[in-house]
Amino acid sequence: MPRWKELPASLDQRVRQLLVQLRRLKDRSGLSLAALAAKTSYSRSSWERYLNGRQLPPREAVEELARACGTDPTRLLVLHELAADAWSGEPAVADPQEDDSDLYVRDGRRPVIWALTAAVVVLAAALVATLLATRPWQDEAKPAPAAGDTPAPFVFVEGRERACAVKRVGGELRAGYSTTHDKLMDLKSSGWEVLEAQCLLKYHGFDPGIADGSYGERSKRAAKDFQKSRRLVVDGVIGPDTWGELRR
Repeated sequence: MPRWKELPASLDQRVRQLLVQLRRLKDRSGLSLAALAAKTSYSRSSWERYLNGRQLPPREAVEELARACGTDPTRLLVLHELAADAWSGEPAVADPQEDDSDLYVRDGRRPVIWALTAAVVVLAAALVATLLATRPWQDEAKPAPAAGDTPAPFVFVEGRERACAVKRVGGELRAGYSTTHDKLMDLKSSGWEVLEAQCLLKYHGFDPGIADGSYGERSKRAAKDFQKSRRLVVDGVIGPDTWGELRR
């Protein structure tokens, strides 16, 4: 197995730790980038950027890599959360001619040539920092997510089930997708909060169907059965009382 090319020296240690673990997992699986792309929703060129430290992989990409390699994603998702906090937002520079061999150093150290000047890097970093601070793409009237909530916008993909890794944190159960205690949900609701509720329902033994973040008839039936078992109002609407029991 050829050696990996060194990660950029500017990477934060938390980002570096995540990428090292992802590289090791890929090495152990024996998958090429093309094979990894075939097993996930992300292209070969995307995996090249992620594993080479040019772009922080999305949470979903980390989750899909773990599944493709046959391992539980929980630890990697924790590392990803730490890496996301540390990511500087530096722009990725992709070479369309690169293939799998460009990720490695086969015969000694291969020098890395950066095409961007120092002035461009400084301006780009300043722009990214401003965008992250102001978040102009968000509705100003929308409250910020509670600490621990998934910061990425939720995108529903029909038939795509997400991992449920429920654990007890601070005396309550959490699946890692939302920390809400009062979000109201009924039919046709969707989002990270729905995914959190679906995982917690599964944990308590009430099957909501596929954990995809969309609140459908099966999820509502599971919620009703759960409410009945806890002597709550049986309406299938998840609110503060139901959340309180789900997190016990």
